[in-house]
Amino acid sequence: MLKIVQSRKIWFTLSAVLCLASIVSLAMWGLKPAVDFTGGSLMELQFKKVSTPYASEIKEALAPIGLGDVVVQTVGTDGLMLKFKPLEEKQHQEILNVLKNKFAGDLTGEALTKAPLDEVIQENRFESVGPTIGKELGEKAKWAIFLTALMIIIYVAWAFNKVSKIVASWKYGVGAVVALLHDVLIVSGLFSILGHFAGVEIDILFVTALLTVLGYSVNDTIVVYDRTRENLHRHPGESFGDTVNRSVNETMARSINTTLTTLITLAAVYIWGGDSIKHFILALLVGITFGAYSSIFIASNLLVSWERWSAARRLKGVRR
Repeated sequence: MLKIVQSRKIWFTLSAVLCLASIVSLAMWGLKPAVDFTGGSLMELQFKKVSTPYASEIKEALAPIGLGDVVVQTVGTDGLMLKFKPLEEKQHQEILNVLKNKFAGDLTGEALTKAPLDEVIQENRFESVGPTIGKELGEKAKWAIFLTALMIIIYVAWAFNKVSKIVASWKYGVGAVVALLHDVLIVSGLFSILGHFAGVEIDILFVTALLTVLGYSVNDTIVVYDRTRENLHRHPGESFGDTVNRSVNETMARSINTTLTTLITLAAVYIWGGDSIKHFILALLVGITFGAYSSIFIASNLLVSWERWSAARRLKGVRR
């Protein structure tokens, strides 16, 4: 049997280093918001009958229109995603015509004039988000994460009220939420670094990934807690630390197997899926990995440390 509880200082130290690095990154660089949160226009184009231009060529072609900063990202092998400040419909059509005329390749003269626009450049998506809507989305995202954490504490406190003699049931909920915040913080820190060095932006899909990680992580944690609840009844003479260590070891194979099958599926989507969801899948890959880690090495160990700290305080009070 692995001595996970007995080695908890190692796991706490590793998590503290990762969380501290994430906090420093977020404090220095923050997260780079996408159009969803800042407001602006997004256009996804597919180049047909012509070669896909480079980002620098797109920016050079659109410079005379006066659009300000234009962000260009590749989508698949023949597509580009362009992000601008909020556009009017007149500017929208002007952009399409400029790109058609600039990158028509072998289509020249009469062939270019007669070629329908969607035979040269096909517009797969065009969306505009106002700054007000973007701000509202940001606020709703924060509330969604906060309310999720609060409901988890309430539910877990209710579910574990029959084993609250050693550790109060609400502490199980707090332990689960601390593990969740640990996972979310590390994912956010990673995307802060990627945003600074690689220009990766966070959008509403990133929030969706965080909420998914919350649900997945707490599910894994509850499995460990539930086994702890069972073992407290089966082994009443055992110390709380030994009971938790037994429970973590008994559920570890299940946690690892479930996580690996999920990660294999996500890795396949990340490798062969579209570029537009790569960052979403990356957030899930990292979040679910650390969700499994925190369920095994952090959540239950927090309960043990809390129980021993409380016991030490009670002993100190008796001696007085």
